[in-house]
Amino acid sequence: MWTPTEEEKYGVVICSFRGSVPQGLVLEIGETVQILEKCEGWYRGVSTKKPNIKGIFPANYIHLKKAIVSNRGQYETVVPLEDSIVTEVTATLQEWASLWKQLYVKHKVDLFYKLRHVMNELIDLRRQLLSGHLTQDQVREVKRHITVRLDWGNEHLGLDLVPRKDFEVVDSDQISVSDLYKMHLSSRQSVQQSTSQVDTMRPRHGETCRMPVPHHFFLSLKSFTYNTIGEDTDVFFSLYDMREGKQISERFLVRLNKNGGPRNPEKIERMCALFTDLSSKDMKRDLYIIAHVIRIGRMLLNDSKKGPAHLHYRRPYGCAVLSILDVLQSLTELKEEKDFVLKVYTCNNESEWSQIHENIIRKSSAKYSAPSASHGLIISLQLLRGDMEQIRRENPMTFNRGLAITRKLGFPDVIMPGDIRNDLYLTLEKGDFERGGKSVQKNIEVTMYVLYADGEILKDCISLGSGEPNRSSYHSFVLYHSNSPRWGEIIKLPIPIDRFRGSHLRFEFRHCSTKDKGEKKLFGFAFSPLMRDDGTTLSDDIHELYVYKCDENSTFNNHALYLGLPCCKEDYSGCPNIPSSLIFQRSTKESFFISTQLSSTKLTQNVDLLALLKWKAFPDRIMDILGRLRHVNGEEIVKFLQDILDTLFVILDDNTEKYGLLVFQSLVFIINLLRDIKYFHFRPVMDTYIQKHFAGALAYKELIRCLKWYMDCSAELIRQDHIQEAMRALEYLFKFIVQSRILYSRATCGMEEEQFRSSIQELFQSIRFVLSLDSRNSETLLFTQAALLNSFPTIFDELLQMFTVQEVAEFVRGTLGSMPSTVHIGQSMDVVKLQSIARTVDSRLFSFSESRRILLPVVLHHIHLHLRQQKELLICSGILGSIFSIIKTSSLEADVIEEVEMMVESLLDVLLQTLLTIMSKSHAQEAVRGQRCPQCTAEITGEYVSCLLSLLRQMCDTHYQHLLDNFQSKDELKEFLLKIFCVFRNLMKMSVFPRDWMVMRLLTSNIIVTTVQYLSSALHKNFTETDFDFKVWNSYFSLAVLFINQPSLQLEIITSSKRKKILDKYGDMRVMMAYELFSMWQNLGEHKIHFIPGMIGPFLGVTLVPQPEVRNIMIPIFHDMMDWEQRKNGNFKQVEAELIDKLDSMVSEGKGDESYRELFGLLLLEKVEQETWRETGISFVTSVTRLMERLLDYRDCMKGEETENKKIGCTVNLMNFYKSEINKEEMYIRYIHKLCDMHLQAENYTEAAFTLLLYCELLQWEERPLREFLHYPSQTEWQRKEGLCRKIIHYFNKGKSWEFGIPLCRELACQYESLYDYQSLSWIRKMEASYYDNIMEQQRLEPEFFRVGFYGRKFPFFLRNKEYVCRGHDYERLEAFQQRMLSEFPQAVAMQHPNHPDDAILQCDAQYLQIYAVTPIPDYVDVLQMDRVPDRVKSFYRVNNVRKFRYDRPFHKGPKDKENEFKSLWIERTTLTLTHSLPGISRWFEVERRELVEVSPLENAIQVVENKNQELRALISQYQHKQVHSNINLLSMCLNGVIDAAVNGGIARYQEAFFDKDYITKHPGDAEKITQLKELMQEQVHILGVGLAVHEKFVHPEMRPLHKKLIDQFQMMRASLYHEFPGLDKLSPACSGTSTPRGNVLASHSPMSPESMKMTHRHSPMNLMGTGRHSSSSLSSHASSEAGNVVMLGDSNMGEAPEDLYHHMQLAYPNPRYQGSVTNVSVLSSSQASPSSSSLSSTHSAPSQMITSAPSSARDKYRHAREMMLLLPTHRDRPSSAMYPAAILENGQLPNFQRALFQQVVGACKPCSDPNLSVAEKGHYSLHFDAFHHPLGDTPPALPARTLRKSPLHPIPASPTSPQSGLDGSNSTLSGSASSGVSSLSESNFGHSSEAPPRTDTMDSMPSQAWNADEDLEPPYLPVHYSLSESAVLDSIKAQPCRSHSAPGCVIPQDPMDPPALPPKPYHPRLPALEHDEGVLLREEAERPRGLHRKASLPPGSVKEEQARMAWEHGRGEQ
Repeated sequence: MWTPTEEEKYGVVICSFRGSVPQGLVLEIGETVQILEKCEGWYRGVSTKKPNIKGIFPANYIHLKKAIVSNRGQYETVVPLEDSIVTEVTATLQEWASLWKQLYVKHKVDLFYKLRHVMNELIDLRRQLLSGHLTQDQVREVKRHITVRLDWGNEHLGLDLVPRKDFEVVDSDQISVSDLYKMHLSSRQSVQQSTSQVDTMRPRHGETCRMPVPHHFFLSLKSFTYNTIGEDTDVFFSLYDMREGKQISERFLVRLNKNGGPRNPEKIERMCALFTDLSSKDMKRDLYIIAHVIRIGRMLLNDSKKGPAHLHYRRPYGCAVLSILDVLQSLTELKEEKDFVLKVYTCNNESEWSQIHENIIRKSSAKYSAPSASHGLIISLQLLRGDMEQIRRENPMTFNRGLAITRKLGFPDVIMPGDIRNDLYLTLEKGDFERGGKSVQKNIEVTMYVLYADGEILKDCISLGSGEPNRSSYHSFVLYHSNSPRWGEIIKLPIPIDRFRGSHLRFEFRHCSTKDKGEKKLFGFAFSPLMRDDGTTLSDDIHELYVYKCDENSTFNNHALYLGLPCCKEDYSGCPNIPSSLIFQRSTKESFFISTQLSSTKLTQNVDLLALLKWKAFPDRIMDILGRLRHVNGEEIVKFLQDILDTLFVILDDNTEKYGLLVFQSLVFIINLLRDIKYFHFRPVMDTYIQKHFAGALAYKELIRCLKWYMDCSAELIRQDHIQEAMRALEYLFKFIVQSRILYSRATCGMEEEQFRSSIQELFQSIRFVLSLDSRNSETLLFTQAALLNSFPTIFDELLQMFTVQEVAEFVRGTLGSMPSTVHIGQSMDVVKLQSIARTVDSRLFSFSESRRILLPVVLHHIHLHLRQQKELLICSGILGSIFSIIKTSSLEADVIEEVEMMVESLLDVLLQTLLTIMSKSHAQEAVRGQRCPQCTAEITGEYVSCLLSLLRQMCDTHYQHLLDNFQSKDELKEFLLKIFCVFRNLMKMSVFPRDWMVMRLLTSNIIVTTVQYLSSALHKNFTETDFDFKVWNSYFSLAVLFINQPSLQLEIITSSKRKKILDKYGDMRVMMAYELFSMWQNLGEHKIHFIPGMIGPFLGVTLVPQPEVRNIMIPIFHDMMDWEQRKNGNFKQVEAELIDKLDSMVSEGKGDESYRELFGLLLLEKVEQETWRETGISFVTSVTRLMERLLDYRDCMKGEETENKKIGCTVNLMNFYKSEINKEEMYIRYIHKLCDMHLQAENYTEAAFTLLLYCELLQWEERPLREFLHYPSQTEWQRKEGLCRKIIHYFNKGKSWEFGIPLCRELACQYESLYDYQSLSWIRKMEASYYDNIMEQQRLEPEFFRVGFYGRKFPFFLRNKEYVCRGHDYERLEAFQQRMLSEFPQAVAMQHPNHPDDAILQCDAQYLQIYAVTPIPDYVDVLQMDRVPDRVKSFYRVNNVRKFRYDRPFHKGPKDKENEFKSLWIERTTLTLTHSLPGISRWFEVERRELVEVSPLENAIQVVENKNQELRALISQYQHKQVHSNINLLSMCLNGVIDAAVNGGIARYQEAFFDKDYITKHPGDAEKITQLKELMQEQVHILGVGLAVHEKFVHPEMRPLHKKLIDQFQMMRASLYHEFPGLDKLSPACSGTSTPRGNVLASHSPMSPESMKMTHRHSPMNLMGTGRHSSSSLSSHASSEAGNVVMLGDSNMGEAPEDLYHHMQLAYPNPRYQGSVTNVSVLSSSQASPSSSSLSSTHSAPSQMITSAPSSARDKYRHAREMMLLLPTHRDRPSSAMYPAAILENGQLPNFQRALFQQVVGACKPCSDPNLSVAEKGHYSLHFDAFHHPLGDTPPALPARTLRKSPLHPIPASPTSPQSGLDGSNSTLSGSASSGVSSLSESNFGHSSEAPPRTDTMDSMPSQAWNADEDLEPPYLPVHYSLSESAVLDSIKAQPCRSHSAPGCVIPQDPMDPPALPPKPYHPRLPALEHDEGVLLREEAERPRGLHRKASLPPGSVKEEQARMAWEHGRGEQ
């Protein structure tokens, strides 16, 4: 049964609970819970963290705490009953915990560890507080430590400052705003200083300045290291003032044994002293620590004969010094003990021993020496500050060590009343003694005793130094052989006060003989009484004492025998008749000097003081004695304060008339003496005396009389020092007067009351008289008035004892009122007057409401005057602060309403004016200097703001009502409203209070919103209808908007616990103000139109505040604005324009969110629906919400760590929206520039240029002036357009897009020409020319293109469910691109198939990416078809200005033929059309249209064969024209691939599939295509024939077997095709058998004829485009390219198994290399390999252009590989040296193509072309293509390492698509897309040319006379070179310089009317063999007509070529 709990209400979780039971509440250890019910060991309740979730939890998991429950029941609140500071520590630590971890994440490690330390300290301090075992002092100390740490942590973590009073957090409701402000200030100071004392309130006016802080030195002797003394020692430490040449402290004595340890074993570790009571002045003196070392032992240290061993003497040994000034800095900083080593020096001459320390300090090194380096005292020092009590509290361990308190000689700066002391310090100065018949001087020892009057020796009254017990006798140290010893040793005599009178000192002088028995022989004595006969103590002076002779037999038993004798000169004059017959005779030639210093609180040495105290003994001298009192030392007066006062009042009673004035003056002197800081602590002694001991019942009459007389005299007297002193003593004079009157009244039962009252009245009239005097001409009178005003407030408390509050208040009002106004008196008097008022306000009198009613008007009057004139602002603010503080504390009293009314009338207006002035000054100062002037500091502003807020907070309805009613006119009201609104606005704008003063800021906001609620009704009532005032309303709206946007009110960004506290206390003030604002807007009526469009921006800012209620209130205002503008103008264009402008800037500032967008649309559409103008309204609202959607996306991209792509895409999206949908040109231009900057940052220079071009196109070539905009100055439109054009041209240049820059160059040139600006024209023409050069000479990479689909609702709006085509970066392949996209969208999932996604994916809350490579379809087909256009030019047009892209996917249609799958294998070709061409303003554009076509199996076969033919033709042509060096490996492999494939399957499969009778009958429509395929196959045979002929020319002898094999296979191929083409054998007789003569072969295989070229171009332009495309597809066509990519991404999701897929591929592309590739892909994707774009399957070898721009690191890598080749077998060791050109190692093995050739030649392998091989078998050949596909030169290989390891050796890929030279740039067969990455094999032979690579890609660069057929056919075989340095290499590559030209590089020139020739292929950039003479070329270019056929200019030597050509043409003709 669950029952409500009674006691168990609050607890702490001591063990985490997982809530594993039904209704269980999950709890973490340390959480607090509020308990509601209990049941059998379980509680039900809530966690204070989540108060809305109730649940159950085990009772034993909870530690219960006592708590206060209020409002018991369903809504009860529970507050733990514990010290508030404990609660605060708990809450703060919880808040810090999460922030602390964040510090580590943000790498703020230093603060992280500091904070951890502070948190641990706080936990420990909290534990101490909770233990309950601390004393009150300790609790206070712990709390102080806690608050310092809490404030430190809050400061460093940027949390709020906590205002405190006495370490407790203050409740802002309980104190005035002024006090709260002061507490914030003091808390801030305590945090900044991190001081030990947190002083929470500034001292009130009238408080004295702080007491001087005494300093103390803690000294501890660690050790004394000496090896040579070997005797006991005494070490005396003291403080010495070098400047004054005297010791200023007692001595501290340490007694050490001969081993250096303490003589008393208990003293171990306790040899320490505290030198106390050093003032700040002392710390500035030239102080030293002096250590005198006295040894105790033999007379001479090293002479054992001198004196017997049993007699010990005190002998001087050495001295050490340490300058305190030198070490003070380090001691002050350290705040702990620090060790020092003091070197001990010995005196060279003992007679100078008393000055040894001075000599050491002065460094008079001749007078002292160091006995050894090891002699030294090791001491530690520490500087302590504070009074002794505090030092004891803070350092208990130090005091427990038996600390010796070593006092200062004399009194400290501050004498405490209880400090009883009675010390006489005696210094043995020197003596002069006779030799006494001795041959040498004496060794004199002085013994001293203190004797009482009865002759008894006083015990323990002599102290050699602190730290050792007192003794009864003193023995001086002995100076060897000195009759005039100088000792300088100080002894302290702590004689009890009762034994002082009558005691005397006796000094006995002995000679210490070192002979005989070594006895000490007495030879004289001296004595001195301690007090003189007149009762005064021995004066502080040097005293010369008489020495009396005596011997050992003399007896001192009867001290009376010598006490009658004179002890000194002064004494001698006092007793002239001394009988000569006495036993003690004075030795006139001998003298002895001592000096004394008395430090006693009981004894005096002052004669005048004694005379006053014994005045009755000298009645005739009273006048003189009273006069001399002023000259007595203050220390003496405070010692006998009570006795002196008693004496004075007795004298006054004795004869008032005679002595009255003198007693009054003496009393004033004593009272003023106590104002001195040194004696300030004696004021309580005075107070106690007045209360308890004062008995002068009649004194008041005389005191009043004298005081009044002084006042009245002040008008006439010139010198007024005594009057001013009396004024300063006013407080205590009144205390005496009042106490005297009370005593009199008590004695006489209240007689003479009226007389007393009237005398006080008269006295006050005199005071008023003094104050009313004009003091401008008299400085003395000014000082008198100032002294009176300063003392005046101190008498109120005394008067209140005798008069009622009202009476005293009337006295005070009259006095304050008598002061002249500010205008008439000087500035200094102003300050004094205000200080007096301030003390009045702070006095007890002012706390009574009765007195306030009387005094407040006069106080306010003076403050008002000062504020009006802006004078003494700081003091005025202090007074006001005090008044508000008092009113706040007594606000429950009814009188307060009246007082507040008074203040409102007097102050409100002037306060506002003052604040406005201060704020404007402050603002101006900051603008001018960057700092504020003293009068305008933040402190003054803060003080006055707090005063204003205090006043407003005290005002209630009636006050506001009166205030508003009191305005005489509307103008006055308007001025007031404008002022107060302006002040409030400044308050929020200027941030008067720092950010962390959250309490203060919230309270300010609360007061403002309350005030505004009161004032808004007045605004509505007075300024709405006919009296509408725009200025006031505008001011009001601005204030409301600023208020709602205040940072301190944005509760969403603070912690939930803090938010809850604020909401509980104040509610959400933004909502309150929003309601107020909305209702005021509604009240405007028709005047709303005045605020359109002005208030749209501000209101929009308010609606963007993330508070749903504020948004709901404010958004409808926009509908209202639209409505009013519609009414007025018939449209709402202004609202529209302003809203869009402001929305952009505000959203980019971070305001607004998705929910705002939805709410905005929802609320406004709902409103607009009901309007007549609903259509325009709905369209406007819709476009604004759409704009917001884009703006939010844009902002999220910008502020997040998003990639450039996302940011650019977002910006493009937004920019287009501004242009197309809402037509905001200015915003559009702004975003153009933002986008341009992004492109520049990402180094997309071409895109940046296209972006800037958008702005350029908006401008015309006109002289229209343009205003300053963005970073553009004001200039004409022509100038701006010119500047833009130049910038765009520059960017196109940087982006290597010179073709785009050239039209702009021309446009500029046209403008310059029209203006005759030839200089600029020349410049732009040169620029244009340089661009043409760049196009022809510089390498450019062809980018890859990728199609990306973004599916799912989680993508940003501009990407969601759209597909794009992206232009890849340089060198970027599919795999890299895919990784980049996935890193940009880390939440996205890559789709594994190419199919279009279904609705489920489109609508899901996720992100899906679908990526594959696509092939561009260029628009400029005509350029690509032109023969003479260089390939570098074509290359540009193939990949630029492209808007269409395509990809192919193979699939089966109908039943699959198991025998030959080509029959049913179709290609699905998708064509994508983009919204814009690439490149453009972005690297990617959206797909606008998709077209799907299906390619039949036959069409596919045609394309495959056609592409392969083109590839072969180009390669053979290069070898024919020596464009490739005689290393023919590439040609070998290519021929082998095609012929072998043809024999083993290849085109034979096509024959089976398409030439079959069944197929022809079933597909009658395909007859033409079948014919076309046959022709292409015939063509292939012819090309292969020519290829073999060329191969025979160049083949190396060692490679002959391969050539033979190729011939054999070619015969088989021809034979297999014989049935189809019966004329085939006639065409190539050379190939029919091995016996054919070589000449025949050559004759029949001439270079390709024009006719043969024509065959290439008879098909669709599609084929043409493909032919020259520099793709890196590894498949046999473009179709294969896409298919490969698709397979990579999506193999696992396709409908068929990998095996089936393989068959698909095989059918689509019958060449085995493709099969191998596909097989490998299938294996990869089946095994879930990364969806990469590895070169296994797709298009990713580097373009040929890459080679020159490869990074040096790659080149180095391959250079290293070449060096490794030296380890290979030598040339002759290799099986076939032709296969091993200067080979490059790949992963430590031979390059794949060499391995493949090696295997082909050395050992037969299974034919690669067999389509029936299993997947596993084919896996062996999987890398055929890749091995050749990658560049072998500088470019980084794209081949993945994992694939290299699979097959150590690879057979030659025998397929139509086998790799061919990188020189022909073509590496794919389906659409002829060229591989761009295979570097020339010959390059590896010849190394790298250091020259710029020559271009040999033109037709005209091969003049007919430059080459000879015979030379070509029989080239000398070049030996292999392994190093670049071999001269043979250099020789082989030396050629005449050649400049490249741009004619097409075909084999035979074409007639202009002929069909266009093959597009040129880019030759390898680093071809070493340079064979063309530039001069010849140029000449030939000039002379030869372009249109002629090559044969017209054949030289005689090229007959063979001509014959070969004829044979070729003959063969074609027969066909």
